Amino acid sequence: MLLAIDVGNTNAVFAVHDGDNFVGDFRCSTDHARTADEYFVWLKHLMNHAGITGKINRVIISSTVPRVVYNLRVLCDRYFGCRPMVVGKPEIDIGPAPRVDPHAGVGPDRLVNCVAGFDRYGGNLIIVDFGTATTFDVADHDGAYVGGVISPGVNISLEAFHHAAAALPHIDVTQPDSVVGTNTYACMQSGIYWGYIGLIEGICKRIAEERGQAMKIIGTGGLSPLFAQGTDIFDHLDTDLTVHGLVLIAALNRKKMND
Repeated sequence: MLLAIDVGNTNAVFAVHDGDNFVGDFRCSTDHARTADEYFVWLKHLMNHAGITGKINRVIISSTVPRVVYNLRVLCDRYFGCRPMVVGKPEIDIGPAPRVDPHAGVGPDRLVNCVAGFDRYGGNLIIVDFGTATTFDVADHDGAYVGGVISPGVNISLEAFHHAAAALPHIDVTQPDSVVGTNTYACMQSGIYWGYIGLIEGICKRIAEERGQAMKIIGTGGLSPLFAQGTDIFDHLDTDLTVHGLVLIAALNRKKMND
C-alpha cells in the first residue's frame, strides 16, 4: 500500500491508498520536533482503529515545511523499509516542468495540485487552495504550473485582526446572515467572509483576463465548501486534490524507484 503524506504549515495529512482507493486518511498538527517513533505509534493506532491491515511499502511526501522531512524519512526507513519519494527533489518526475522564473522555488503542494487538477479537469485551471495561506495556482493547457498568487489565509487574517486590536473578539468563520452587521461580532464576520469572497472573485477574474481565456476554477482545502456557499465562481470543489496528485506522481515514479 501507498502512504501519501501532505505536510502543510498547520496540519499534515497521512492518506493510505490500497492501489485502487483511499482506505483511510488521518490528520495531525505539523510539528518538526515530532519523532519517527511518535509518527508510527500515532499512525499505527489509527490504522488499526480503521481496520486497515495491509502493509505500507511505498511512501510519497509533499512538505511545505522542510524540517519535517528528516523524521518522515526515518519513519519510512525504520518502519516501512522503503525510501520515500519527496516531491520537489530533482529525481522526482511530476510531468511537464513548471514554467516560472529560473531557480524560482515553488511549493511542492502547488505542483501536486496542478498534476491532480489536470488529471481530473484538464488544462487552463485556477486552483484556489484554502490553507494557512490562500493560494491561486495556474495550470497551463498541458497541466504545467505557470505561476500564481499567494495571499494570507483566513485564520492568519483572524489572528492578525485579534492581536492588532485587542478589544476585538475572536470570531468563527461562517457565512453571515447579512452583509451589514449590527454588532461588532457580526461586522467582523462579514468583513472576513465577504472580504475573502471579493478576494477570490477579483483575483480569479484578473487571472483570466491576463491570460485572455476562460479558466476552470477549482476550490480545495478545508474551507472551500464554506466559501463556495457565497459565490458561484467555482466549477468544482475537490477537497482531496493534493493527495490524489501524490498518488499520480507516485505511480509515475514507481518504475524509476524500483530500477
